[in-house]
Amino acid sequence: MSLPRYSRYKSIDSEWLNEVPEHWEVKELRQLGRLLKGSGGSKEDVVDEGIPCVRYGDLYTLHRTFIVNARTYVSMDSALHYTPIEFGDTLFAASGEKMAEIGKSAVNLIAGRAVCGGDLVVLRPRPGLSAKFLGYASDCEVACAQKASMGRGTTIKHIYPDELRHLELAIPPTVGEQSAIAGFLDRETAKIDALVAEQERLIELLKEKRQAVISHAVTKGLNPNAPMKDSGIEWLGQIPAHWNVRRLKHFAEALTVGIVVEPSKHYVDQGVPALRSLNVRPGMVVSQNLVFLSQEGHLLHSKSRLRAGDLVVVRTGQPGTAAVVPAEFDGSNCVDLIVIRRPRDGSEYYLCWYLTADAALVQISVGSGGAIQQHFNVGAAGELWLPVPPAAEQKAIAEFLRAKTELIDELVAQVARASDLLRERRAALISAAVTGQIDVRPESQRTAA
Repeated sequence: MSLPRYSRYKSIDSEWLNEVPEHWEVKELRQLGRLLKGSGGSKEDVVDEGIPCVRYGDLYTLHRTFIVNARTYVSMDSALHYTPIEFGDTLFAASGEKMAEIGKSAVNLIAGRAVCGGDLVVLRPRPGLSAKFLGYASDCEVACAQKASMGRGTTIKHIYPDELRHLELAIPPTVGEQSAIAGFLDRETAKIDALVAEQERLIELLKEKRQAVISHAVTKGLNPNAPMKDSGIEWLGQIPAHWNVRRLKHFAEALTVGIVVEPSKHYVDQGVPALRSLNVRPGMVVSQNLVFLSQEGHLLHSKSRLRAGDLVVVRTGQPGTAAVVPAEFDGSNCVDLIVIRRPRDGSEYYLCWYLTADAALVQISVGSGGAIQQHFNVGAAGELWLPVPPAAEQKAIAEFLRAKTELIDELVAQVARASDLLRERRAALISAAVTGQIDVRPESQRTAA
């Protein structure tokens, strides 16, 4: 989309804005309305039905410029202890974990009575301002850069009304021009959001395809014409007739667990690398956030010493997530992970693929109401049933899945990159429109045409 610029601009003495259309002004937030620090906030106040209560989580979860509903409600009596918000108020998150999250803002478009908690700052705009324009302007790239510079704190960054009051925004002189810009952005961002939603759905379909390919290969094999037999296990169904079914404890050389009791007392700045659940991704060991053990601690826990080809499996959080230990971690140790020793007569990579398949996930979830268990122990791991092809076929299946999933993963990456470009386009379009770098007024576009 090629859009014209305004005919005349003026330079601005600002750290954040270089120039704006000649008839625009640059104003601080304090000149645009009254800033209020939100108040109230207790889990005991939450009810199923009541007064909508906007919290900072709504701003982050929705990832939109406008809020038309809240995730939580408070009773009418409790609402008296919260800050009332009006239709058209701009809401700012008072904290954030990342620089990009500091002061995340959105406009309240909830019809009727609503309140907010102490984790928000409220701008009540003066008359003659478009609430939607302020919503786009308050969260554009230029505004976000300013808010990031205002954040205070270490792990959690906080932003206060005293800082926010100095947020600089470029403001068109009439509510008509502001509304025209907001209307243009409503239309264009809706188109982009629809494209992003299509891309995200495609990513989900590709991930579902990936999971289906894995689950089929490790339970049915690669030969569609192979004779089948009943596995004897209800959730596994039929398997190739020449396969066996065994418990994991009879397939792997051995199972053990990493250091569980006070592992931190053995931590040193430099020493023997120790893997934790943070280091185990599906099918991959990552080296970020490694901890190191003293030599004494490593020797004391020699049973969990890792060898290349062993499997490490997450016990807590996302139980069952597994990866093969690569050569660079041969001789390392681990903390609170299940260790499956490399199978004597099978493929560790086949086993790793199987642990990501639906047949394994069903077993891991047993006893937790159908949801993934939050804790997985060695005993439960050893009792897992798995279909066992001949060793050569295990290797063939593992190689097939490696190649097939690489293709799917590359498609997912391509679609994700396209989505990122669309989001960047969206952000750039908003910033250009609300800082006057493009003229989106209907009359300017008719002239340009």
